[in-house]
Amino acid sequence: MTDAVVPHPVEPSVPRPHAGSGWLKRALDSDVFYSFRRSKMTMVAAAVTLLFFLLALLAPLLAVQNPFDPAQLQLMNSRISPLWTADGQSPFLLGTDEQGRDVFSAILYGLRISLTVGVLGVLFSGTLGIILGLIAGYVGGAVDGLIMRIADVQLTFPAILIALLINGVVKSVFGNSLDAMSTLTVLVFAIGLSFWVQYARTVRGSVMVEKNKDYVAAAQLIGLPAPVIMLRHVLPNAMGPILVIATINLALAVITEATLSFLGAGMPDTMPSLGTLIRIGNNYLFAGEWWIVAFPGLALASLILAINLLGDWLRDALNPKLR
Repeated sequence: MTDAVVPHPVEPSVPRPHAGSGWLKRALDSDVFYSFRRSKMTMVAAAVTLLFFLLALLAPLLAVQNPFDPAQLQLMNSRISPLWTADGQSPFLLGTDEQGRDVFSAILYGLRISLTVGVLGVLFSGTLGIILGLIAGYVGGAVDGLIMRIADVQLTFPAILIALLINGVVKSVFGNSLDAMSTLTVLVFAIGLSFWVQYARTVRGSVMVEKNKDYVAAAQLIGLPAPVIMLRHVLPNAMGPILVIATINLALAVITEATLSFLGAGMPDTMPSLGTLIRIGNNYLFAGEWWIVAFPGLALASLILAINLLGDWLRDALNPKLR
């Protein structure tokens, strides 16, 4: 006679807490987010970058004046030292420049210009480079050779020289008839044409690897057009390197715009970016008005450092060899 097997009572399972559902849960459980949480420096860099974007977005609410509006400026308030010094006056926290502009307000509005040019320049260069890289890698042949030879020639020149050349040609054609918004558009165009090569070469390499795989052959077999195959099936496999390049190029674009403005080939004094503010303040540095150049320079350096730290972390986080 065999012993009867008595089943053990099953304890009710307690659901484990989870971060969320769907795409949010996948994002929070991903290796990239885990790497982000482990790096305190990266979290600080992300917080600083987000802070700068928020300051630029909320500039009309935080600034004590509109530095782009001459009606709000008074020459009697020019060259006032920061508030914590002996000669400081309220409400000018960081002092004023030679036109009576509040330096803190000018930095907030200058951030809007610098970040706008940088983000639009990255979007333009990324779009142009991705399209040319997809065409070069997928079509191949003479088209690939032509695009890559143009890219090789451009790589022999520094990006700032190309931006200066494009900016100078446009201004020589239109003269002094360009207003502030037209100048901003020219800067975006010049910076975009200076940084497309990295996107094109990266996407081309990924396309040449992916186009020989079975899923591309299957897509061709069912009659999908080439643009659909490139954008829907091939491009997503190259998004990791593209994100890294875009993050690093955002810092380079902001630096390029600041350099052009510092050299007098960028934004005008009536609508200054951070580079223009540094150029203006540099004229008064040896006269003792150090705050006019110090605070815009510190803001620019902090922004570039934070973005570069994010780019370095993203490069390591998306590298499968380092996981």
